[in-house]
This record gives sequence, C-alpha cells and structure tokens, in this order.
Amino acid sequence: MEIKKSGMIAIVGRPNVGKSTLTNALVGEKIAIVTNKPQTTRNRICAVLNRDECQFVFMDTPGLHRARTRLGDYMVKVVRDSVADVDAVMLLVEPIPHVGGPEEELIKRIKALGVPSVLVINKIDTVKKDELLSVMQAYGEKHSFDAILPISAKNGEGLEELLKVLGEFLPEGPQLFPEDMVTDQPERQVCAEIVREKLLLCLDKEIPHGTAVEVTRFIERDDGVIEMDATIYCEKDSHKGIIIGKGGAMLKKISTLARQDIERFMGTKVFLQTWVKVKENWRDNLNLIQNFGYRDE
Repeated sequence: MEIKKSGMIAIVGRPNVGKSTLTNALVGEKIAIVTNKPQTTRNRICAVLNRDECQFVFMDTPGLHRARTRLGDYMVKVVRDSVADVDAVMLLVEPIPHVGGPEEELIKRIKALGVPSVLVINKIDTVKKDELLSVMQAYGEKHSFDAILPISAKNGEGLEELLKVLGEFLPEGPQLFPEDMVTDQPERQVCAEIVREKLLLCLDKEIPHGTAVEVTRFIERDDGVIEMDATIYCEKDSHKGIIIGKGGAMLKKISTLARQDIERFMGTKVFLQTWVKVKENWRDNLNLIQNFGYRDE
C-alpha cells in the first residue's frame, strides 16, 4: 500500500475521558495503558495507523489537570507542547452539556493554533441519543469545530466515521513512520507502562500514583523467550509493604497480570521478575522523573 497522505493528530482532553481507550481502539492494538483512574497516561504516546493510502499518527496525551507535583507539571507541559505543530486536534469530551475549565483552556489553544479541530463526544453508550444535542450546542457556542462526532471508544461505535473525517485533514506527503511500526514507544517503555497499569488496577487510592516502573533487564534469548526484570519504585516503606502484600501475594498478582499483557504485546513467552524499592518524593525530583523516562523531547 502506497501512503499518499500522512499527518499528526493530537488527542486532548481532561483526565479520564477515554483518550487512551480511543487510541488503542483506532490502532487496534494496546499501545496506551488504560484504567479508570485519572492521570494514568504520563507521557505523550504516538500510535500509528496505516489505512486507505493514509498514515494517521495519533498522539495520546496526559489529561489536562491542575499539577500538584513536578511530575504533574511535566504532564501538563506535555499536553501543551503536543497541541503545537500538529495537523489536526481531537478534543475528547464526555457527554455533559457544560464546558469545564480544562476544555475552555484546550479550546483556547486550538483557536490560537488555527488547525482543523474535531469535537469528539465519547461514552455515548452511557446517555440517551437525544441528550447529545445539548452537548453539541454547549461546545458549538464556544468554538466552530470542523466536525462534531459522537462515539463510544469502548465499543467502537462511530470510529469509522471519525477516521473518514480525520483523513480529510491529513496533508499530502510520504509516511512519517515505517509501515510495520505501531508506536514510537520503545518496547521496554511499553512493558514498564503495562506493569504500572496493573499497579493502578490492583491498588487503592494514592499509592499507585506514587509509583514508577523501570525495566532494568531485557534479554531476548535464542529461543525467542524474553527475560525481563522490572523495578517498581514507590514513595514510602508502608506503600512497599502494600505493593508486596501478605506473603508476596499482591506483587505476584500484579506481575502475573502484567506478564500476560506483555506476552500479548511482544508475541512471545516472557519471564518477568519484579522488585519493589522506595524512593521518597520521587515525583518532585527532576532527575528521578527523567530517569523513569518522563523527558521533554
């Protein structure tokens, strides 16, 4: 297939509107981790879809929120930088007929850029169809979007129509990424993020937000099996105890769930070993934030 059009499309919105679910649904692979906790995504993630002579490069971004740590500052900066220098922007919102503070700020940035913009109303499976009109009206008064599309990222409704609309905004030109590439994230980074997703899913309250994961060893053996060591960093000794759990049960559960997803992503058998270490207040330590892969590129 010869690519005739290609371009970058930013997916922006407040935390928890379904940006990562949408990214994965569009590409048809698990690229971005997904949980029902806000601020799951920390980095900008590029996901690549080649289709009908078009190469779409979707940029999944952290949710725009009020930062409380230096890691939070970094995440907010990622959102702001990602909206610059793209060919189109998708503002993803929930089906609520009110434009909130984060959406107001993102609309302001979209206006300043002057690029094509699509309002994507997600989670339409949770409301009656006639309720969507007031949502469209509320946002239509704030900005003249090039298109407004209701979708459900969870069950795939409206995605074909969305791709058709976005395809119109792609500039003509060669592909930006090789044909077989689905993400710009290094494999180690994707694997570390999968472990972090399981921490978010298995642990309560603030603990998982204070964790970072580093893949410290990644060896592909001759028989194709991957041996991997992952270190989980947390902020307190008490958190370390909770992550490990009674008799190591919680860490075992997290590791097993992560290994299953990593095997699906890598397409091969994986031996995963996990450790837990304490790094107090790492979210406010710029060196550690960068060590864990959260860098301004």
